[in-house]
Amino acid sequence: MSAGVLQVGLLQSIPSWLWVGVVLVPVLLSLGLTLRVERSRGRWGHALRRRFVLGVPWGTLLTVAGVAAFYLLVQDGYRHPRRPLVLPFISWSYFYPLGVVTSPFAHSGLNHVTSNLVGTVTFLPVAEYAWSHFPQSRGSQSFSRLRDNPFVRILAVPGAAAGVGLLSGVFAFGPTVGFSGVVFAIAGFALVSYPLTSILAFLGARVANLVLQAVQNPFTVSRASEVFISPGWANIAIQGHLYGFFLGIALGGYLAVRRERLPGPARLWLATLIFAVVQGLWQLYTPLSGGRFVLYRAAGVALIFLLAVLVVTVVGAYDERTLLSTLGLPLSGRGLTVDLRARELAAIVLGAVIVSLSLTAVWTGLFVLDGGVDGDVSVDGYEVTYAEGVTDEYTSAFTVGPFGDGGRINTSGVIVTSESREIFYTAVGKRELAARTSATMVLGSPGRYERVVANRTSWNPVGNDSVYTVSLRHEKTRRVAFTSEPSTARPRVAGRRVVIEPADRRFDLVVVTGNETLGRAQVPNVGTNVSAGGLAFNRTTDGGLFAFTNDTRVRIAGRS
Repeated sequence: MSAGVLQVGLLQSIPSWLWVGVVLVPVLLSLGLTLRVERSRGRWGHALRRRFVLGVPWGTLLTVAGVAAFYLLVQDGYRHPRRPLVLPFISWSYFYPLGVVTSPFAHSGLNHVTSNLVGTVTFLPVAEYAWSHFPQSRGSQSFSRLRDNPFVRILAVPGAAAGVGLLSGVFAFGPTVGFSGVVFAIAGFALVSYPLTSILAFLGARVANLVLQAVQNPFTVSRASEVFISPGWANIAIQGHLYGFFLGIALGGYLAVRRERLPGPARLWLATLIFAVVQGLWQLYTPLSGGRFVLYRAAGVALIFLLAVLVVTVVGAYDERTLLSTLGLPLSGRGLTVDLRARELAAIVLGAVIVSLSLTAVWTGLFVLDGGVDGDVSVDGYEVTYAEGVTDEYTSAFTVGPFGDGGRINTSGVIVTSESREIFYTAVGKRELAARTSATMVLGSPGRYERVVANRTSWNPVGNDSVYTVSLRHEKTRRVAFTSEPSTARPRVAGRRVVIEPADRRFDLVVVTGNETLGRAQVPNVGTNVSAGGLAFNRTTDGGLFAFTNDTRVRIAGRS
């Protein structure tokens, strides 16, 4: 037994609670001592109680509780934490309003909801502090008016989050799911209110996330493997992030200007730039056929620098200067005086960007499924099948960019459609299913959780393409959804060729010479022999398939 195997075995034998202690004891000790020193100075507690009821960001807690409750109860996450019900809560089309309304609050999995809740806990307390449970206008007092009531102001926080969420659902660019649009809006609001505090909170959340990962996965044993995933930036709803961020900047900027609490321009510029770079707001891309994507890096980098100066101009202290004086140009000439202020122009530009993003999203929301594909398995209004080289109706409807494929993008894999929900979705791609051999699709509707399992069975003829069948199973029903073309093994045995031909729930061996078929037999079970066309065939326990005659024995295929 190797030292590596012994080491892994030793690590696996350590109880999980001991790993938790290994991580949390030093973390809590370090944090506790630091807070004790800070508490003796009394600054944090006083600052929190000045803005929060009992010094607690209640609005943040209510928002987090609401999103978590949706995942656990509505998406059935409490029973299936890593495979929740997702498809019925995606913003597929305006003609499927349930998805539009629920998509901002639903999530694709445990890691997805956790990351968004971490982002909420990171930025929302800062935004809530800027908003304050107690009125900040001069001469105002708590409880003097409804809007000055601390409890109303607390409820305004989750109310605003829900409102921004609904906007992000209505103006989602294509099928999206997740609270990240709201998180980016909260981050934009926090950044224009307290730039450096927001960035420090952002970095602190990275530390907290590392601690969480260390507790959940104290050690990892990995090996090199083939992985079929899209580029990380191609899995990001970049337009939704930008839309939320711009929305948060507009709301936070309005509050900052109204209260005359403007952040320093340099701090705001740097904080915006750091956030945009780290969070990938520069990752502009478009999809192509064949699972390809184009990343417009140069345009994206230019965008975030323009974004930073736009934010500074909207919120920074430029109100007393006209646009031309800001640019170093004369204010008047030949009897013409220009008094348009830089902030006013920047606000107009910001508003135009938000409106443009909204209008761009509207035409994707008008998608109507054009019949989809015929399903082999029907579940709760969903049709599930396996197909290769069919048109991706959803992606093709919105192909953009200079490298587009004429508006038509093909897809291959397990396809889920639903006419009532306007869904066309490639749940598992062809190459991914070939690597995994099995995949499970979670379907259903609120209160109903269904599974459909796709299985790919294949043989690999020596020197030629694989032959395979794909079957779909739901409960006790199993149907073969796809059979590939036959494939011929390259080796000749006694002048004969062997063709492996997929059939319904089996594979046949066809012995040929020239254009003549000499015999046919079904692939034998492990350890048994069959004969056809003057050849005998044997299947071994290691997945090999051999043809032999007299003293000649040749491997003709292997099982995937």
